[in-house]
Amino acid sequence: MPLVMSVPGTEAAADHALVTRLRAGDRDAVEEAYRTHHAAIRGFARRLVGDSASAEDIVHEAFVALPRAIRRFRGDSSLRAFLIGVAANHSRRHVRAAMRRRRATERLAAQEGLRVQSTDATEQLITQQLARKLWAALDELPIDQRVVFVLCEAEQRTSVEVAEIVGAPEGTVRTRLFHAKRKLREKLESAHREDER
Repeated sequence: MPLVMSVPGTEAAADHALVTRLRAGDRDAVEEAYRTHHAAIRGFARRLVGDSASAEDIVHEAFVALPRAIRRFRGDSSLRAFLIGVAANHSRRHVRAAMRRRRATERLAAQEGLRVQSTDATEQLITQQLARKLWAALDELPIDQRVVFVLCEAEQRTSVEVAEIVGAPEGTVRTRLFHAKRKLREKLESAHREDER
């Protein structure tokens, strides 16, 4: 199978052409942007809210808002990075809803009690408990810190890329990430101490 390499500038040229069509109100351009960038935006939203249905709602809202939002696109970053920024702006309500759902699920699990059937079930239970603790800690972060944490740590983006996505100076991104990591570490250590009692 031949190795396919992208030609430098091809993606930027395609972005430019698509942005021009979006600004002109071309409905097919929105559909093309959706086909091209849906998976990346959905992945970001899923990591941000931890819920597939809410992630899909965020993606939908981001693409519905795209014809209006594209006026703010300056071309400093890729169209995909811009769309992630639009999705981040539309995520606040979904983050709060996801927090409420997780808390309700945790209360239900605590009421029903969890019976461990085997070693595999024990490992699965431990993994689920760790995931719940991480999500609970993420729930307590301010949305700006949460977005930066997901982009930098989960998506492995550089602080320069994240600064372009969220529209903040790189120093602000680094500060938000520092505070997010510190708060998460404190919350997880506190939860661990509670478990040991």
